[in-house]
Amino acid sequence: MTLNDRNDILKGATAFLKEHELNQLQLLIDDIIISHKQEKTNSEYLQLFETAKNVEGCSKASLKYYIYILNSFFKECTKQINDISTDDIRNYLDSFSSKNISKTSMDNIRRVLSSFFAWLEEEDYIRKNPVKRIHKIKSLKTIKLAYSDENIENLKDNCSCLRDKVIIELLSSTGMRIGELVKLNINNIDFENKECIVLGKGGKQRRVYFDSKTKLHLTNYLNSRIDDNPALFISLFRPFNRLQISGIEIMLRKLGAKTNIDKVHPHRFRRTLATKAIDKGMPVEQVQILLGHTKIDTTMHYAIVDQNNVRNSYRRYIG
Repeated sequence: MTLNDRNDILKGATAFLKEHELNQLQLLIDDIIISHKQEKTNSEYLQLFETAKNVEGCSKASLKYYIYILNSFFKECTKQINDISTDDIRNYLDSFSSKNISKTSMDNIRRVLSSFFAWLEEEDYIRKNPVKRIHKIKSLKTIKLAYSDENIENLKDNCSCLRDKVIIELLSSTGMRIGELVKLNINNIDFENKECIVLGKGGKQRRVYFDSKTKLHLTNYLNSRIDDNPALFISLFRPFNRLQISGIEIMLRKLGAKTNIDKVHPHRFRRTLATKAIDKGMPVEQVQILLGHTKIDTTMHYAIVDQNNVRNSYRRYIG
C-alpha cells in the first residue's frame, strides 16, 4: 500500500465515518504501511539515512559525526527502530550525566538522534518520532572571546614564514571557515577586487573580501613559490601538497603557546570578524551573508558586542 492509496481510502471514508473513527482508521493504515517497511535492520536504516544526508549535501565531517553518534546509541539501545520509545532516548541521554560530558555535548547527541528519527518519520519507517518531546538540553552560556587587534598583530609578528602570516590575515579579514580556506585555489582569488569565492557548507558558494595589506602579502607569498600546485596554501617542503586543516590548527596552537595567547584556533577569527563588523555598525543581515549563515540567530551567537560600547550607549541614552 502506498501513501496515495492511504490518502484515497481516508478521503473515501470521510463520507460515512466519524472523526474519531477516521483517526483510528488512519492509525491502522499507518501501522500496516510501517509494518511492510519494517523488514530492515537498524544498520540498514543507518545506511539509508547516511545515503539521504549525503544526497542532501551534508559534509563528510558532519556525516561521520552523525554516524558515530548513532552507532554509539545502537550499541547501548539494542531495540528495533519502531520499538524505541521516548523513555529509551531520555534514559540514554541521562546516562551521560555521570560521565563528565558537558550539557552542550549532550544536546548535540540529542540533535543527531532527533534528526535521525525525524527522517524515519518523514520516510514513514516509524509512525512517531520519539525524540520530538525531548526539549533542548540547557547549558551554561560562556562568553567566547574574540581576538583583540593586539592579539592578531602579535600572532602575525611571531609567524615563522610568510605563508602562515597570510593565513592569519586571510582568516581575520574574510571570516571564512577553516574548511573553506584549505579548499581555495589560486585562481579563486580576484586580486583586482580583493575578493574570492569560497565553497561553504552544503556546497553553497559565497563571496568574501580581504584588505590591501592581505593582498600585498598574498601576492608576495605566491611570487615566492616554486611549485605548480593550484592550491592557494601548500606545505613548506616537497612534494608541496595542499595544506590540510590539521596543519593549520597545529600551526596556530604553536603560535598560541609562543605568544601566551589562550585558545588560539581558526574559528575564533570568524567570531572576531562578526564581532568587529557588528560593533562598527555593519547591519547584521549583511554580516550573516558575509559569514554564510542560513539563520540570523547563528550570526548573533557568534558576535560579541564590545562591553565598553554598551556602557557608552547606556550613558548616552539612559544616563
